[in-house]
Amino acid sequence: MMKLMMIAAIGKNRELGLQGDMPWKRALKQDLNFFRDTTKGHAMVMGRKTFESLPKMLTGRKHIVITTSQMEPRENLEVYSSIDAFMKVYQECDETVFVIGGGSIYKQMLDACSGMYLTLIDCEFEADTWFPQWNPDEFTTTSLDHIEENGYSYSHVLFKRKKS
Repeated sequence: MMKLMMIAAIGKNRELGLQGDMPWKRALKQDLNFFRDTTKGHAMVMGRKTFESLPKMLTGRKHIVITTSQMEPRENLEVYSSIDAFMKVYQECDETVFVIGGGSIYKQMLDACSGMYLTLIDCEFEADTWFPQWNPDEFTTTSLDHIEENGYSYSHVLFKRKKS
């Protein structure tokens, strides 16, 4: 059975993106390392714009893109025309798949996820994309660390969905 996990960095008001990038740009090096270490060896599912915002194909990970645009699959890149098409193929796979964005993909997949690794940045940002609202009562929370870096204060927090 596939385990769907979200991973995202968000500001105080769930700010996620600004003009195709993170509102804080690349200032959080330790967070980028956390993302790399957490997703390494796993598949990552994302929308086309998120895929295009990556600096390159990320090594050691399978990239799965949900898009209605024409995209050619290649090594370590699978393309699906819908979330349903992706879910049909992956639901029986015994692996953890990370949802890495963007805002619309997070929103549509939130109810299917069994947990979230969120980087909670103690700052407000200008944004044009937000992480969806979630019900904290549906999750147990584990604080993994707290980091001060480049003038930002943030924590990595694991939210695990409670069994219903």
